Amino acid sequence: MRFKDIFGSYGEQVPGYEVPVLNEREARAAAGLLFVGAFIGLTNGIMLQRPDFSRYFVTFFMLDFLIRVINPRYSPSLLLGRFFVRNQKPEYVGAAQKRFAWLVGFVIAVPMFWYLVIDFQPNPMKVLVCLICMLLLFFESAFSICLGCKIFGLIKKQDPKYCPGGVCEMNIKEPVQRFTPVQKGILLLTVAGIFYGTYSYFTKLEDKTIFTKKMKQLFLTQKELDELEYQKAAEAFDNDDDDF
Repeated sequence: MRFKDIFGSYGEQVPGYEVPVLNEREARAAAGLLFVGAFIGLTNGIMLQRPDFSRYFVTFFMLDFLIRVINPRYSPSLLLGRFFVRNQKPEYVGAAQKRFAWLVGFVIAVPMFWYLVIDFQPNPMKVLVCLICMLLLFFESAFSICLGCKIFGLIKKQDPKYCPGGVCEMNIKEPVQRFTPVQKGILLLTVAGIFYGTYSYFTKLEDKTIFTKKMKQLFLTQKELDELEYQKAAEAFDNDDDDF
């Protein structure tokens, strides 16, 4: 392996494409695999109060995205994704916008690495950054929506080429992509139901669900956690006095 093979041209030169490209299918597969890892880490942290899995995962995530920014040919998660979609026809997207999106992912991974591995402490920022990361991975894997690529298109003067799903080249929607009035109504009711259900779960059932209680505690600072423990100890002491 030569030095220029690693730090040379970024992306693949494919006949018929004006700019270097990458395979979106393996990128989506890799995003799905990373989402599963992030979800396992979050649930372990909430339910078991154990950050061990998250520490290893965040370290892998940060290094993996650093490799993607340098040269995606050697990214472990992308190679895993390639294995699972190796029999599917490639869907090529521009390498430049994907590189920018992965740079955003690396920037997000750095504070996660700090709060979980270097200086572990209860911090609302830790949970917030984790949720943002999971949201980006979910949109990429489930809907092929690369939010980092969209940001790249906004800050770059020239429109990017070969976006995921062909959104850069598509000007007119096909009939199957349009919504009838009835479909719009169903969609709005579904979205409203999702938002109301989520709101009810995190508010009205606050004392009845372990998940919401743990999530609330994760967003507390160390000072707030100490105050909560003090209140619990004071209540327990008062209850002991009542027994006598």
